[in-house]
Amino acid sequence: MLRALFLALICAGAPAVPAVAQDATPAKQTRPDAFRQLDELLPTPNDQRLASGAPGPGYWQQKVDYRIAVEIDDATQRITGEEWITYHNRSPHRLDYLWVQIDNNIFAPHSESELIGGAPDMESMSYSGLRRLMYRRSFDGGVDIASVKDAVGDDLPHTINGTMMRVDLPSSLQPGAAVEFSIRWSYSMNPSDLVGGRTAAEYFEEDDNWIYELAHWFPRLAPYTDVNGWQNKQFLGRGEFALEFGDYEVAITAPSDHVVAATGVLQNAGEVLTQAQRDRLEEARTAEKPVFVITPDEAVENQGTKATDTKTWVFHAQNVRDFAWASSRKFIWDAWGTPIGDRTVMSMSYWPIEGEPLWSRYSTQAIAHTLEVYSKFTFDYPYPVAISVNGPVGGMEYPMICFNGPRPEKDGTYTSRTKYGLIGVIIHEVGHNWFPMIVNSDERQWTWMDEGLNTFVQYLAEQEWEPGYPSRRGEARNITGFMSSTEQVPIMTNSESILQFGANAYAKPATALNVLRETVMGRELFDFAFKQYARRWMFKRPEPADLFRTLEDASAVDLDWFWRGWFYTTDHVDLAITGVESFQLESPDPKVAKANDRADEEARAETPSERLNAPLPKRTDRFPELLDFYNSFDEHAVTLADRKAFERLMASLDDDEKQVLEVDQSFTVVSLENLGGLVSPVVLELELTDGSTEILRIPAELWRRNSERVETMAVTDLPVVRVTLDPFEETADVDTANNHWPPRTKLSRFQLFKRDRTSQNPMQQARDEAAELEAEADAEPAGDDSASPPVGAGER
Repeated sequence: MLRALFLALICAGAPAVPAVAQDATPAKQTRPDAFRQLDELLPTPNDQRLASGAPGPGYWQQKVDYRIAVEIDDATQRITGEEWITYHNRSPHRLDYLWVQIDNNIFAPHSESELIGGAPDMESMSYSGLRRLMYRRSFDGGVDIASVKDAVGDDLPHTINGTMMRVDLPSSLQPGAAVEFSIRWSYSMNPSDLVGGRTAAEYFEEDDNWIYELAHWFPRLAPYTDVNGWQNKQFLGRGEFALEFGDYEVAITAPSDHVVAATGVLQNAGEVLTQAQRDRLEEARTAEKPVFVITPDEAVENQGTKATDTKTWVFHAQNVRDFAWASSRKFIWDAWGTPIGDRTVMSMSYWPIEGEPLWSRYSTQAIAHTLEVYSKFTFDYPYPVAISVNGPVGGMEYPMICFNGPRPEKDGTYTSRTKYGLIGVIIHEVGHNWFPMIVNSDERQWTWMDEGLNTFVQYLAEQEWEPGYPSRRGEARNITGFMSSTEQVPIMTNSESILQFGANAYAKPATALNVLRETVMGRELFDFAFKQYARRWMFKRPEPADLFRTLEDASAVDLDWFWRGWFYTTDHVDLAITGVESFQLESPDPKVAKANDRADEEARAETPSERLNAPLPKRTDRFPELLDFYNSFDEHAVTLADRKAFERLMASLDDDEKQVLEVDQSFTVVSLENLGGLVSPVVLELELTDGSTEILRIPAELWRRNSERVETMAVTDLPVVRVTLDPFEETADVDTANNHWPPRTKLSRFQLFKRDRTSQNPMQQARDEAAELEAEADAEPAGDDSASPPVGAGER
């Protein structure tokens, strides 16, 4: 009974919902329904993709196996190769043609990517910028397709359209059948200093050597899916890759003094490695720290050679969606066995002497750390190796191997920015093995499904590296500047059409997941649901709806409002405290009530008029006979009538009602306004009269009936003297100035400048330089991740 009375008291101020007569015309909806379900936006569940977010009994995907022989010409930087492809049609559909990706055609003259790149700022053109511009206009890095033949060597008709090639089959490929064909091709590698790209060649003038990093280097089958049919959107440089899983056997022929790192497991170590190198590699498997397979001294000696003969390195990889490799005579190589579950994964790094001492200290350690932390939050890393290579590409990922750029200064020193840039980018790129190399989302359509999810787990891994690790992305407070900006598109935007690429595709979805984990769902529910998503979609191709539905299915939390606001709109969180009222139950006992009245009157401040009028002569001083009973009457005195009324009241109450009168708690009503449009959980810090604080957490459903204005109540043992909204800055509220009651004065610091602005305040100059570096890190990539957020995700 007492609990019911409390609830009735708390809810007494809630507006009643009026009944609507059967013949009444429904009122027009004037407020946005932030909690409208996503059924109208998400695809209808089917036998391939269930309403729970899991793959259904009818789920299918294609399989493509490759045998490739490739040779690199160290004199001309040209790649020549031939591949034999086996395409398995596991779909229920008949296929009359296949689509093949030829991504390096973005480097062909007058490619679509080049034509839509826009004009540079000619008024601020630099020498190096103009040099790159002119070289790019003359450079031809497009793919030369020498032949496309069937299994018996007959030519197959094919049509090239930009970065896509259609191969017409002589007869329809039936469900359950497979077809074999081959492609011969070649192309010139793009120099990293003049063209850039995810595949690039870096030249070292001091010792006349190259580092080659090869990505999207061979014609690859486009995916055919239950959602899109053929995913044959053109590659324009930013929307990355959509691919099928398969098995690879790749033979790489390079100069005999080169060291080759690649996706998969080396099959012919006895032919390409010395006995000492093989022994060190075996030692590294059980060592307590990384072991050099090729030492710095050996690498320096090796880079002074110029072999004229070649070696062929053979690698085998199972159930991967892509294959990448790197080759150079400059490589130092270390390795370390990392226990993951009941297996040992070989963490390995390759880098030139220019990377010392930074790379030997941090690279392989960062790989091992990533394998351990990501496995904890998703599933055990399933592949036998994980590799990080330093070369011309700033940050890019492929199955079992990634390319990372940061290096120390020439004298071996490095800044904090470079150190954490290296650790962060390696965690990020190795982490891509989970998203999208295994949880195989469509990067050509949804960048955020791999970059955003991976940046989120990267943040978790960074926070387990050391106390106070300076993560740039993940914390809600770090996204508020972007969230309040005007030049935005929703997260649910095609990869090629995203504005503010780094913030939108990396930082915002990563922050959204962190807000889900810490504030909306809590770690226990979120971690379980996120792991379910990762495990459900291992080696399969999820769509956004599969993520949304799985997190709800595994947590019993309705998140449609969250997905709608964070992913489908550009609204932001800006909640404001617009008023606070405090209430205390007034005792009906006249002794208590009138004593409170007296105290309130005595506490009232004296007005200026009262203060100045007090010493003025009064008429009653001259004529005391004007004073009567009312001049000496105490209006706060308890009268007989007061006591009798109180006695009558108490006699009318039952025991439960009398118990309610003993309530001695404070009731504080906080009025809130949603200025940003994005509804959010409400977190309030209440400071009480004794200086103690209480935290009140209210789910976002508080806004379900009115997403613009609400009131909430706090019940405390002592009166509330101060209220702070979002005290821990965990909801990405963009304006904290309106989060306080009473309002607080905002402190802004200013600096002094000389009249001559060229002699700028040195502190401001340092900040300006840091801002420029930050802007560079978040710059939109021009066809490669060396200028894109994966680098910025780790750089400081």
